[in-house]
Amino acid sequence: MSVVLLAAGLLACGNAEAAEPEPRPVIGDVPALKQHTDQEAINAGQISVEELIRRGNELFVANFNKLDGAGRPETTDVEDNNFRSMRVFPDNFNRISGPDANSCAACHSLPRLGGAGDNAANVFTLADRLDFATFDGGEGDDFENITLRMAGNERNSLSLFGAGYIEMLSREMTADLQSIRDSAINEARDSGQEVTKSLITKDVSFGSIMARPNGTLEVSKVEGVDTDLIIKPFQQKGVVISLREFMVKAMNTHFGMQAAERFRDGVDADRDGVVDELTRGDITAAVLFLAALAPPGRVMPTHPDAIAAVERGEGLFAQIGCTTCHRTTLRLDDPVFSEPNPYNPPGKLQLSDVSRALSFSLIDDIEGPNLQPEADGSVLVPVFTDLKRHDMGDMLNDDLLVHDGVPTNEFLTRKLWGVASEPPFLHNGRATLLSEAIVFHGGEAQAAREAFEALPKADQDAIVEFLKTLQILPQDATELVVYGGPEGTTFYVDPGRAITSTKAGEASMNALLKSVIGGVVGGLALLAMAGVAIGLRRRSSV
Repeated sequence: MSVVLLAAGLLACGNAEAAEPEPRPVIGDVPALKQHTDQEAINAGQISVEELIRRGNELFVANFNKLDGAGRPETTDVEDNNFRSMRVFPDNFNRISGPDANSCAACHSLPRLGGAGDNAANVFTLADRLDFATFDGGEGDDFENITLRMAGNERNSLSLFGAGYIEMLSREMTADLQSIRDSAINEARDSGQEVTKSLITKDVSFGSIMARPNGTLEVSKVEGVDTDLIIKPFQQKGVVISLREFMVKAMNTHFGMQAAERFRDGVDADRDGVVDELTRGDITAAVLFLAALAPPGRVMPTHPDAIAAVERGEGLFAQIGCTTCHRTTLRLDDPVFSEPNPYNPPGKLQLSDVSRALSFSLIDDIEGPNLQPEADGSVLVPVFTDLKRHDMGDMLNDDLLVHDGVPTNEFLTRKLWGVASEPPFLHNGRATLLSEAIVFHGGEAQAAREAFEALPKADQDAIVEFLKTLQILPQDATELVVYGGPEGTTFYVDPGRAITSTKAGEASMNALLKSVIGGVVGGLALLAMAGVAIGLRRRSSV
């Protein structure tokens, strides 16, 4: 033993000059966010996309504390210039009116980081307009006799997987709609006549728009989108344009962490003693992390009866009209994500704020299984949405507060890719079964719902079985189509391989078991050898 220690000591001495000195530790409390990212360094190309994604990951899991600037902000929703009174311990946290969490990962972690949350993670949008919700009619409730439902609209946290594809689809759709509008304006001016044009993009109709010769517009027949014709694909009411807007809003509302791009550099808007709590570069890193989350895929069953049910259910899903809104695919013409979004609202990084947009390929530059381009370079994205708002009927019309002018009965069509990995279901998490989520539909979906209810139970079950295949894939998945084995074991298959019987699953299970058993046996052998070695060492040292 002394010889070993001597050798280790000589080795350490020999490497003493070459070793880097250990950084001096910070003793005591430290911020959760270990470093801030400089947007100017990003603009200059000094930080790689991979490094930005890594930093964004760190920010997403950081458990923000007072030293970061977290806590009850005096600022309310980031588009509101009203301020609330200062609140300190123990009123520096409020589960309803905010701040209501400590980490992004707290609400977005099912089935893994970046995913959804269950009912325990529900949030209450618009509740931060209240000073400090206590439901006693006092100062915190703005001297109003409010109830929980009056305080805010309850929302279940959704998955962010595939968010880069969603944002880019929305940008292309926005460009199409605004191009149609501009064309109508030009034609009306040149002809001296009113011009009406249909607003159709990616085979989704958003109604029509009429331009007058004087340049004014008639927008009463615009459907499912605001009259600015900007598709807002995030939040369940369809009111957030970009991942950047989502992050800036969420950071302030949920944690009291304020982005400098919204609240100005060097300004302590919430008077907590911390300025520039989130730099422009921090938000950029967080956006890239979200944009690089892999798209959801399919987890297929192995039993022939279940496989047949999935195939029948997929056909029935279309047959009864569900795909009218839950479009199976939307075509993305250019699968390159760029930041910042050219349609960002004020208070979010603009294209004019950077020397060049940062971009990366959603196909080639992110980890995990990915969608494949068509011959023309476009990508069919299996999102199961039309990115349009719809009247969802009385059963889902339970909001009491109007959010950004969107009627309380209207919601953005839910993106169903990954839906089976995101229970509970619906905007408020009140449906615990996929079948419940279907039968709670109404309004524009009433006919599809009635068609579902009219089906035999076996056909209803087949539709559910199909929806169960739409999942967020495991971290180590290598293909977008996988099939599940007994006890939830997952096997990976080539997307082009047909699964026609359970023999394939049994063969894979046998191979897996052999591998596991071999590993266990090998591990036991290593432990036995280690035990012998320890015994010999003990004997030699006696």
